[in-house]
Amino acid sequence: MNKNIDISYITDSLMDLVNIPSPSGNTKKIIQWISIQLDQLQVSYTIANKGLLLATIPGKNNEQHRLLTAHVDTLGAMVKELNEDGTLRITNIGGFRWNSVEGEYCLIDSETETFTGTILTTQPSVHVYKDSGKLERSEENMVVRLDEKVTSKEELEKLGIEVGDFVSFDPRAVITKKGFVKSRHLDDKASVAILLGIIKTIKDQQMELPYTTHFLISNNEEIGYGGNSNIPDQTVEFLAVDMGAIGVGQATDEYTVSICAKDSSGPYHLGFRRKLVQLAKENGIGYKVDIYPYYGSDASAALRAGADIIHGLIGPGIDASHSNERTHITSLEETAKLVYAYITSEELVEK
Repeated sequence: MNKNIDISYITDSLMDLVNIPSPSGNTKKIIQWISIQLDQLQVSYTIANKGLLLATIPGKNNEQHRLLTAHVDTLGAMVKELNEDGTLRITNIGGFRWNSVEGEYCLIDSETETFTGTILTTQPSVHVYKDSGKLERSEENMVVRLDEKVTSKEELEKLGIEVGDFVSFDPRAVITKKGFVKSRHLDDKASVAILLGIIKTIKDQQMELPYTTHFLISNNEEIGYGGNSNIPDQTVEFLAVDMGAIGVGQATDEYTVSICAKDSSGPYHLGFRRKLVQLAKENGIGYKVDIYPYYGSDASAALRAGADIIHGLIGPGIDASHSNERTHITSLEETAKLVYAYITSEELVEK
């Protein structure tokens, strides 16, 4: 680990981030939290009309820029219907399977109050429903049991709960004695924390970067258009810092940084990928190169929007992505080291 990077700052920031609800479409509070951190670090930034944040640190070369992005929006849900029995029907925000949130505590954010509840199937009791285990876990069969004395739609309306209210999932975040980080929404709040740690390192060490470097904190990645705008015209290289997906057939693990060669959008820039691998080798950084078949990033969204950039993707390895996620502090460290090595490198990737 580069001795200048404060891993405690990264993990502390991560614990703060995962405990601020921020499903796609309801990210104002968490963007405000990041703004406060940047104000303390004396880093200039702007907030776009669609809510993303773009921080900028000037470098020696102000003609050609680098941009790194991580997204702060998460999976979540929204109230779709007030049921006659006092439960809530919900619709998903982002790509997850309903079985992954069954039994999860949640928050319902109305205009006037935040309520607590639990996500259940419509047949939650084995003592009542003989075939409850066979019930399909689908939107039609999932409800929120509100922690309020309500038994009717009218009572829900009196509480001020409405269709369109956002629902967020309890992250249940913890760092174990063995260094495992367990929480929902490590995708992609782990990488946001890493970028904050890198920014802190730059400011604490009063470093001058070789190129003006932007840090784009996107807020709509989980629904496909997070990092596709507000890219400064001088941007040449665009590095998405997201997650590495772990599973059968994958090289990614919880202890190294994952470097993506290809995802569902196609190959990432070959020269950029090779540079990242070379930087990892030169700096003794543990890494894996991998392919994510059902995955897209802010970098691929930027390309689809027409950005003329050299694009890359790295991130910590995340187990059980879009479910009950886990990584290890070592993976956060290795990712931070590669980000640091990249932004301090003198040469741009060849076109």
